[in-house]
Amino acid sequence: MKAKRKKTFVLDTNVILHDSSCIYQFNEHDIIIPIGVLEELDKFKSGNETINFHAREFVRTLDSIFDNKIFKTGIQIREGLGKITIKLEREFHPDIKQNFAESKVDHHILNTAYCMAQENPKGELVLITKDVNLRMKAKALGLKAEDYTSDHVTDISELYKGHRVVEDINTELIDQMYSPPYYFEKSRLEIEHKILPNEALIMKNQRKSALAIYDAEMMRINHVEKLMAYGITPRNAEQTFALNILLNSNIKLITLTGKAGTGKTLLALAAAIECRRNFRQIFMARPIVPLSNKDIGYLPGDVDSKLTPYMQPLFDNLGVIKNQFPENDKRANLIDELLEKEKLKISPLSYIRGRSLVKIFFIVDEAQNLTPLEIKTIITRAGENTKLVFTGDIFQIDHPYLDTHSNGLVYLIDKMKGQKLYAHINLEKGERSELAELASDLL
Repeated sequence: MKAKRKKTFVLDTNVILHDSSCIYQFNEHDIIIPIGVLEELDKFKSGNETINFHAREFVRTLDSIFDNKIFKTGIQIREGLGKITIKLEREFHPDIKQNFAESKVDHHILNTAYCMAQENPKGELVLITKDVNLRMKAKALGLKAEDYTSDHVTDISELYKGHRVVEDINTELIDQMYSPPYYFEKSRLEIEHKILPNEALIMKNQRKSALAIYDAEMMRINHVEKLMAYGITPRNAEQTFALNILLNSNIKLITLTGKAGTGKTLLALAAAIECRRNFRQIFMARPIVPLSNKDIGYLPGDVDSKLTPYMQPLFDNLGVIKNQFPENDKRANLIDELLEKEKLKISPLSYIRGRSLVKIFFIVDEAQNLTPLEIKTIITRAGENTKLVFTGDIFQIDHPYLDTHSNGLVYLIDKMKGQKLYAHINLEKGERSELAELASDLL
């Protein structure tokens, strides 16, 4: 059997800031860290954002395996893995100097990779970066360049939707959904593909239809009724499914995806207020995507004025719920009371980090702008009686180094499907207005 050819991977800073454990993902292959990467990491060591955590953690990892040989021949990362080497700065290669300015750190990283590839033309060297532009520059020079894909979901077209249409269902089974006990044993349902826990079904035949969901604990297909949550009534089958799982106390982790206007955030917030008595507090947060790795401190004004543009969509959804009731209605006033007493807290995600997540209904909006590790960090901190809801549009990524295949929301859906504590619904039909739906589809 032919032995695998050993490769050398040169890592960009953004790979480390995405995943501080990245050096353990390259198996037997060797890793090069340009000294310029360490310089960049030094700028990110302070702060409470995830990238700051990754910078600190990676430096600690390097320190734990440090040996002077790391600057010369390299040192083995651990048994079964390749070597890691830190390459010091070197003079710009004429090919690099002719095309790229020396003032950019990216070009110093590119220079290190290019020089090494030129010195060992028989070897296979690959620059790993999440920066599309840097990958293009590398390829223009004939240098191999790839994205960091250890946490990618390969086939988005096959991503779990959480619901499906099942046709040609026996009328007797559909009738069972509308008469006591409003369920039937799963063994009675003949279905082509395996049904997953908490998967929603639109069961139909030429005469009748019914909405149902699979209860894996009881091994039965339960009827899904059209529920209302704090004045909000679902307008289609997917929203009906979504509200059903949001109000189900046995489901602790939920993801809702869909384009703008499908009602993801509104349904989650309405459900949280509806079942507020079961929780100590409602947290609603969204990540702030920094511009050029700068946090909100670079924006003008005080903290409130900096945050308002980011948080306004969440308050808008709260306004929609309040507007379901007359101005002096107790239910509308209750929302103001919850905000004043901080029983309902709307905040940037970074401001909630470190808080105790015990008996919390926690909604994370725009979760497609989180990395897989950020998603994991939030979920692993969930305490007793906490419910986590992640909402977002997997095709609308604002993060500079994430895409449809690598964002945390897609990763979460792919890894969690089939778990009894988890449910997912992809909302497909927009409900804002006919105009909004048309724009979302065509523009």
